[in-house]
Amino acid sequence: MMMRTGSEPATARSALRVRFWLSVWGLAWASFGTIAFALIGQTGWAIACGVLWLVVTVDMVMIVRHIRQGPHWQPGRDVPPYLPPSDRRR
Repeated sequence: MMMRTGSEPATARSALRVRFWLSVWGLAWASFGTIAFALIGQTGWAIACGVLWLVVTVDMVMIVRHIRQGPHWQPGRDVPPYLPPSDRRR
C-alpha cells in the first residue's frame, strides 16, 4: 500500500478508461432514450435525452483526447506518483 502524501486533491489522477466505458454506456442509453421518446411523441423527454447525449459525447471526446496525450494524463504502473508540493516559502 502506498503512503499518502497529503497532496492528493491537487495531484489526483482520473481513471480515464473507466470514465470512457461509462461514457459509452451513457451514450448508448442517451441515444436510445432520444430515439424512443421521439418515436412515441414525448418531445420534452426526447430533448432532455438529446442534451444528455450531447454532454456525454463532449465528455467522451475530452476523455479520448486525454488518453491520447499519454502518460501524463493516463499513467500506467510504471509512472511514479507526483511529488508532493514543497512547503518552503519564498
